[in-house]
Amino acid sequence: MAECFLMEVCVDSVESAVNAERGGAGRLELCSSLLEGGLTPSLGLLHVVKQYVKIPIYVMIRPRGGDFLYSDLEVEVMRKDIELMKSQGADGLVLGALTEDGRVDAELCMELLAAARPLPVTFHRAFDMVHDPAVALEALISLGFERVLTSGCDSSALEGLPLIKRLVDQAKGRIIIMPGGGITERNLQRILEGSGAQEFHCSARSSRESAMKFRNTCVSMGASFSAPEYGLKVADVSKVRTLNAIAKNTL
Repeated sequence: MAECFLMEVCVDSVESAVNAERGGAGRLELCSSLLEGGLTPSLGLLHVVKQYVKIPIYVMIRPRGGDFLYSDLEVEVMRKDIELMKSQGADGLVLGALTEDGRVDAELCMELLAAARPLPVTFHRAFDMVHDPAVALEALISLGFERVLTSGCDSSALEGLPLIKRLVDQAKGRIIIMPGGGITERNLQRILEGSGAQEFHCSARSSRESAMKFRNTCVSMGASFSAPEYGLKVADVSKVRTLNAIAKNTL
């Protein structure tokens, strides 16, 4: 069963994308603003990343941070983003939507999946906000999602491991269950062995100081809880390699 695992790395820059591929990632999830859990990236980012990497690129379709209950105007934006990302060569898409009572919004998902065709689509961690995961999983299967990214409805994939295992058992190969959320070298083996999953999702990032010599420390660009202005996080080739090696040895 060697080589039947797949590592997806979420990236929000060209540098991270290149590093992820060099480290052995099998697929990218392309976003902007990983600090907000990943939002729709710019067309420019997709375009340039495609020039530098060969592995499949799944593009996040998420117009804003926060919950997954979308207004009609937000849906219009998502439809347009799907159309544009398809035309710019996205290999797949990542999206999700819920109803106010915490169920999968089947009607909206059906509409977005139709717009996405023929591209494969992953349902993202909106799944971790559902009221009943077993019911939600069946909804995703009947809608035709290729996979679901989940931390097992908990703060991290390690905490959610018991549910992830139940989902893998329930899916019986009808949909791919991809654990993600806080996956590191320290816990990957436990997560893969404990869940039976064949794919996993991580950011494999390390922090880096800004190259700015002049700094204005009085000003911050976002809300007060936002990222430090003079630090960046980038996917780290050696972290990706290590995770890859652990997965190879585990499965």
